[in-house]
Amino acid sequence: MPRKLIFILFTLFSVSAFPQKTFRSVVLDSNTHLPLEGATITLLPMNINTITDERGRFNLTNSLGLVVSIKIASIGYETKIISYASFKSDEPLILAQQKTSLQNVIVTAKAGQEYKTISKMDIKMRGVNNSQEILRIVPGLFIGQHQGGGKAEQIFVRGFDCDHGTDINIMADGVPVNMVSQAHGQGYADMHFIIPETVENVDFQKGPYNAGKGNFTTSGFVDLKTKNGLSNNLVKVEGGIFDTYRALGMFNLLNDHAKEKQQSWYLASEYAYSNGYFDHPQNYKRFNFFTKYNGKISDKTFIILSASSFNSKWNASGQIPDRAVANGSISFYGAIDSTEGGETSRSNANAQFITTLKNGSFFKNQFYYSNYYFDLHTNFTFYLNDPINGDQIRQKETRNLFGYNGSYNHQSNLASTQINTEIGISIRQDLTTNSELSHTRDRYTLLNRIMYGNIAETDMAAYINETIKINEKFSINAGVRIDQFFNRYKDHLKADSSFKANAAIISPKISFNYHESNSTQFYLNLGKGFHSNDTRVCVVENGRKILPAAYSADLGTIIKPIKNLLVQTALWYLYLDQEFVYNGDDGSPQPSGKTQRTGVDFSVRYEPIKSIYVDADLNYAHGRFSEAAKGKNYIPLAPVWSSTGGITYKNKTGFNGSLRYRWLSDRPANEDHSLTAIGYFVNDFVLNYTQKKFEVGLTVNNIFNVKWKETQFDTMTKLKNETLPVDEICFTAGTKLAAKLSLCVFF
Repeated sequence: MPRKLIFILFTLFSVSAFPQKTFRSVVLDSNTHLPLEGATITLLPMNINTITDERGRFNLTNSLGLVVSIKIASIGYETKIISYASFKSDEPLILAQQKTSLQNVIVTAKAGQEYKTISKMDIKMRGVNNSQEILRIVPGLFIGQHQGGGKAEQIFVRGFDCDHGTDINIMADGVPVNMVSQAHGQGYADMHFIIPETVENVDFQKGPYNAGKGNFTTSGFVDLKTKNGLSNNLVKVEGGIFDTYRALGMFNLLNDHAKEKQQSWYLASEYAYSNGYFDHPQNYKRFNFFTKYNGKISDKTFIILSASSFNSKWNASGQIPDRAVANGSISFYGAIDSTEGGETSRSNANAQFITTLKNGSFFKNQFYYSNYYFDLHTNFTFYLNDPINGDQIRQKETRNLFGYNGSYNHQSNLASTQINTEIGISIRQDLTTNSELSHTRDRYTLLNRIMYGNIAETDMAAYINETIKINEKFSINAGVRIDQFFNRYKDHLKADSSFKANAAIISPKISFNYHESNSTQFYLNLGKGFHSNDTRVCVVENGRKILPAAYSADLGTIIKPIKNLLVQTALWYLYLDQEFVYNGDDGSPQPSGKTQRTGVDFSVRYEPIKSIYVDADLNYAHGRFSEAAKGKNYIPLAPVWSSTGGITYKNKTGFNGSLRYRWLSDRPANEDHSLTAIGYFVNDFVLNYTQKKFEVGLTVNNIFNVKWKETQFDTMTKLKNETLPVDEICFTAGTKLAAKLSLCVFF
């Protein structure tokens, strides 16, 4: 046999007989020495890859051939390539921070999940410096404020007017933000207790495809991740027009020796004040405190402890009718009832334990507690129901929220197939005292109570996720979740007034993921989700039709055709079953009917040169009631077209900044589209001068000073001197041109 043929046969045999080799280790931040979640690990030259979990760990098995080197990359960090010979299992891999660049991004994801790096890129490049910007990091998510700052934002996404959170699940470090059976509205999600500068990452997914996410996950979920450690201390002061001021401090509490032991402890606190741009001064005050500790309590167990406290108080101009502005009785920024406003507070405690077993599997246990207070005065109809005292209402509650999340994660290999199993349980207990809807005058005078009682709501859930990575290109994720609700209501206004109801729902999910290359990924997601209804509806309906289901599908792709361009697009469909919604403004359940929505999401990120970052998100949704007659089947306030984007100039030292836009198209304000909520196009501008020890900044909102309506509603109202009510658009004005200066010192 010729020598050349012998050599070829020997080479083929060597490759086919190459034994499986497992690569496992942990990736750490060089500055904080804490684990890096989401770092991409690639075996070269085969381009086999995975990403690190929340422990910073990875476990990658190779049986395809000889590994020459291992590549480690993470957004905002230098890329490291180490040789096969120098790699040692379980020896930490350290990455140093560097300027973020789209060119270093690899299109990859955990098996069974679509790529989610866009939010990480946006935070690193654009930054987050106010509470509203946190949610705007999610592509295609729009928000609006209709009480001037203190109240939770109105959320629009995927053809949903989610109100304050009814159809989107929002969490912060795994703690639920949404409040069930809340005095103002179901799913109310007030995020003002989060200090924006503490946010490290925003994990999100549109649609009900994650078995670990339960209630309110119809249009999707958002999970905010706070920083585990600080790179440096900072003090920041801000001041601007409309008597706007803010002070922030963030401080490390442990020294460098503690960092070497993978320990971190910091605190952050802010105070903000503003009178706002309305004719009636807002007198908005907000105080926040947050602290977080990370550390090992044993070789196998890592602990994360955090606590926060928040208090806010404000006056509000509320919603005003078009005719009052048109006839000159008030200005575009005026108020009908100048005594509107509110006060709210929330304190949280959160403990997470991650324990790694000898086989690499790990347990996660989380315990959390929130104490919450809410007191809101609003007037939507003015003098429609009470021509003497007016229609002002008070919505008030005191709440204790307890919860537990636990999960077990295990990875196994069957030949070349990798199987990841996640089994989880969760328990959430809400106890609300004296949940109140009352008729008031001038904010302090109680006229009569409409609803008044105690609410107890328990959600117990279990789920299982199985992800099968068939080969390096194709994976399947299948999961199922079951939720059991127990609802109790004690009505203080009625004798013999204890009511109860129980209900359960099963939510299956399945996803297919095809990872063509490090620049192309395709996915198909199918799943069922739900949102619960207010306990006061549940007991009236005796547990029937109180967990309306959402059935959804996504077909999407992520493509990086060239090294500095990233494109993500998805076609989607969502069907929402019959639901009953509790109207917290008049204390009644309101059936809304079945709906169908279809749409397209499109996102692009482009870096023409290393210092320029361009982003744009364009979203379209077509939604209709499925059982109503044509022409009377529009979904009120459902967004149709929306887009956000901007251009950012980033320089490590020196000038940097961004010019951004947000556009919301006209949309129907009622079922027959006889009233239209007018869209808007608004631009904001940020300019900073950054040095190693300090940063000076200028922020200008609404730079062209356009008049725009931030939120709009079809409301039947009657003014004091009117004899007949009028059905028309009522709105809250968007901000005027508003500028503020900031100074931040790093040390």
